[in-house]
Amino acid sequence: MKAIIAITATDTVGIIAAVSTYLAKCNVNILDISQTIMRDHFVMIMLVDYQKSKVPFDTLRTGLLQLGQEQALSIHVQREDIFNAMHRI
Repeated sequence: MKAIIAITATDTVGIIAAVSTYLAKCNVNILDISQTIMRDHFVMIMLVDYQKSKVPFDTLRTGLLQLGQEQALSIHVQREDIFNAMHRI
C-alpha cells in the first residue's frame, strides 16, 4: 500500500523535518523522495509505504492536510494505485 505525497511551499526551515516526523509517528516508510528549491519555492514529492501504518489511509491523509495548514504548506496525498490509474498513457 503506497501513496504519493506532493508538497509545495515558500522555502522555510523545517519542512522536511515536520513531514517526516509526522510520517514516522504514523509508522509510514519513505521509499523515495525528491526535493528542489525553485527560486523561493520548496517542492517535494515522496513515495511512501503505509502498509504498516498505525492509522488508516484517510486518517493519515487528514493529518497531513492539517499539518499543511499549520505549517503553511500545500500538501496533496494520493494512493499510488489511484495516481497510476489517472496518469496512464
